[in-house]
Amino acid sequence: MGAESNTATIIGAGGFIGQALTRRLQAMGWTCRLPSRDTDWPQHGVSHGHIFHCAGLTADFARRPADTIEAHVSLVSRVLQSEAYDSLVYLSSTRLYDGLAPGSRAFEDLSFSVSPREPRHLYDLSKLMGEAACLALGPGRARIARLASVYDDHGSDNGFLPQLLTRIAATVRGEEIRLASSPAFSRDYVHMDDVVDGLIHIAVSGKADIYNVASGRNLRNDALAALIGETSGRHIRFDSETVPAAPPDIDVTRMAAEFGWRPGSVADKLSPILSALD
Repeated sequence: MGAESNTATIIGAGGFIGQALTRRLQAMGWTCRLPSRDTDWPQHGVSHGHIFHCAGLTADFARRPADTIEAHVSLVSRVLQSEAYDSLVYLSSTRLYDGLAPGSRAFEDLSFSVSPREPRHLYDLSKLMGEAACLALGPGRARIARLASVYDDHGSDNGFLPQLLTRIAATVRGEEIRLASSPAFSRDYVHMDDVVDGLIHIAVSGKADIYNVASGRNLRNDALAALIGETSGRHIRFDSETVPAAPPDIDVTRMAAEFGWRPGSVADKLSPILSALD
């Protein structure tokens, strides 16, 4: 991607992904509009360029159901009613695939089985409704990015691996970190740099309406612990011995075919950083 000037409107620019996306676009010479939470939508007579809807709730969706619905459904539906924008990228989640049969393959065009009586499905239903709003109100311009578990180099308060990286940095070499998880649990992790690249590609040149933004590989906790031990000298101990069902494999063929998508592995991204820790 070149550094030609462009315009982006980033909704949720203060969040984990929104901040990283804003930094990258500004470094590329883009003009970034960062509307506040109290901005009235829709906005007419204003050129929004490429809109990135990064506002959402994950960890606290059950505690804040009204805010979840507002962010995932109501807000994006109002934004989509604006007229002057080139594209809108709605950040959804590969968590929608959690109900698939163990070890199955998750493609973008699958259907879902959800129930309003299932508390966890409030999250799924809100994301799916936001996706449906994009397809109904922004055909040809609105695109959906289903993100896997995103991490960066420095850790944060967002997600299992970012939180673990923060704990590793605060732990002395040779000491043990205990985790309330199982060594058999696995996730698809994708690095922030790859995610930001993917989102920009989707906005500027995406041809499809839904994309899986993932590594396409699941990493088990025991393999992650081995990597951490070998490269950082910190040891991971798991408090659970349960063996959960294998998660689906997220298919990234669409991203690869359109954009040459080749996200780096956790080992490639983190080994140099973990090795440099004291």
